[in-house]
Amino acid sequence: MIKITLPDGSVKEFENNSTPMDVARSISEGLARNVISASFNGQKVETTTPLTTDGDLILYTWNDDQGKQAFWHSSSHIMAQALEELYPGVKLTIGPSIENGFYYDIDLGDRVLSDKDFPAIEAKMMEIARGKHEFKMRSASKAEALEFYKKQNNPFKVELIENLEDGTITFCDHDTFTDLCRGGHIPNTGIVKAIKLLSVAGAYWRGDENKPQLTRIYGISFPKQKELKEYLELLEEAKKRDHRKLGKELELFTFSSKVGQGLPLWLPKGAALRARLEEFLKKAQQKAGYEQVVTPHIGQKELYVTSGHYAKYGEDSFQPIHTPKQDEEFLLKPMNCPHHCEIYNSKPWSYKDLPKRFAEFGTVYRYEQSGELHGLTRVRGFTQDDAHIFCTPDQLDEEFKKVIDLVLYVFGTLGFENFTAQVSLRDPEKPEKYIGSDENWKKAEQAILNAAKEKNLNYVVETGEAAFYGPKLDFMVKDALGRKWQLGTIQVDYNLPERFELTYKGSDDKLHRPVMIHRAPFGSIERFVAILLEHTAGNFPLWLMPEQAIILSISEKYEKYAEKVLNSLENNEIRALADHRNETIGKKIRDAEVNKVPYMIIVGEQEEKDNTISVRKHGEGDLGTISIEDFTNLINSEINRTLKKFEN
Repeated sequence: MIKITLPDGSVKEFENNSTPMDVARSISEGLARNVISASFNGQKVETTTPLTTDGDLILYTWNDDQGKQAFWHSSSHIMAQALEELYPGVKLTIGPSIENGFYYDIDLGDRVLSDKDFPAIEAKMMEIARGKHEFKMRSASKAEALEFYKKQNNPFKVELIENLEDGTITFCDHDTFTDLCRGGHIPNTGIVKAIKLLSVAGAYWRGDENKPQLTRIYGISFPKQKELKEYLELLEEAKKRDHRKLGKELELFTFSSKVGQGLPLWLPKGAALRARLEEFLKKAQQKAGYEQVVTPHIGQKELYVTSGHYAKYGEDSFQPIHTPKQDEEFLLKPMNCPHHCEIYNSKPWSYKDLPKRFAEFGTVYRYEQSGELHGLTRVRGFTQDDAHIFCTPDQLDEEFKKVIDLVLYVFGTLGFENFTAQVSLRDPEKPEKYIGSDENWKKAEQAILNAAKEKNLNYVVETGEAAFYGPKLDFMVKDALGRKWQLGTIQVDYNLPERFELTYKGSDDKLHRPVMIHRAPFGSIERFVAILLEHTAGNFPLWLMPEQAIILSISEKYEKYAEKVLNSLENNEIRALADHRNETIGKKIRDAEVNKVPYMIIVGEQEEKDNTISVRKHGEGDLGTISIEDFTNLINSEINRTLKKFEN
């Protein structure tokens, strides 16, 4: 008999070679019908995998993220089979599940595939799915695996197998199809009831521009047709909210091929919006004891060699800038932290001076591959709301919790209420990925876990997701469409203080190393604005809007009164403009609605006579006729309700 421990802590005994599905049936037939994947002792297994030792078992359904990943990974196999049947001679490479769906990279030779081919591929996939073919794993020797793919004349799979160790190679079979695979599948193809191919794109083999270009087909699948319909409706809404589309319509930012890919140009309205976001955070930071600093956009190469950034980013980033002086090299700044370390190093400190909190809206530069650039979410030049706290080890716990408070204030004010915190730890199996001593890593990781618990955060632990210099707490936010974004990060760092030989004099009159906290509630201003645009569909909080009101005169006769209203609003620090175009009032209202102006003020004969204004609210309609003073109070009341002051 073997002992199986379930997630609730209960332990059950089963016969040796029992499967996860046997365990599910022992709990209930309903669970057995819904289980589609499992993990045993932290490893993905099939629902039919024989269990031969004691261990921890987790059963997954479609409602679990891991269940969805198994579902979509299995669907990529179905697509691969369909492609082999429809396009004989196609060479398969890799086909993983992704956050929403799956893709497969294929080499079609001289053939070109477009979305016009999708219906035929989808039909073939559904035909295969309806066959209810079981997914079966089997081991193969390295020689057998190589022979299989050499016969298929598939150099991509051969390359993958050559990098694997004999005894670790497995295949997955279903129906007439076989693929190199590590495992993690649903019981059979019949569970897939709805399939949609979404797009086709080019992709380099292993992401290397010097290697062959492949065709990448993206798709998604569901256990119910209704869920596919809902997802496609969500996609349509996402297209309407695309920050690139809204950014252009609302005249916030643009890009220029002459300036360069991935380098955004902020237009007047966008620049003003950025400035308001910065001012919002600066006020909170000032209350929290931060001091603003400014650092240059470049630094000597040695600075980033010392910090370790050159070793990690150098080859894949912008190349060094050579000056007229021989052997003198500078780099575009990839991170602000080395500069802040040197600011700290500019004078000696005592333990009585700490913590020191240096904040900067610092622009940094990283050379992202052109295929990875995407609007404001992936750019080559971006501004971080960066700050670095230098404190004593005794102060670390309290300082970390204060940073969490600041991050929660930012999220709450801007409407990001649905989030999960992710504690990102190092991968103990790959120590070469990180710098610093094992002792310092343990202390840093424990400090983050303690703070997450004490603040009652809804958090998960992800091993292997730490930065190279320290563990971190990342905030994974769900937007209005339920999509997850990583926003805001806090990191504990014992390593840069050592590399830069940072010190403070302790109460014992000896020199000690400070602990460093990296934090950025926005992350990058560019990415934050993009996510906020899509989250709000361009309907920002009133205090952040480029224009809070627009004055629409019914005819030319009332333009003078419109200007009087405009002056009154501006004197009360309300951002407004007047629309004096020779258009009908209906057209002016429609345009204001499209431009998402929160309030429309309509003025005509009666309003001028009574010294009042007629007010409409974006998306709601008429609010009636009120005085300018009442409207001012209305605006200020809404701002005060949504823009709370930070309480330190």
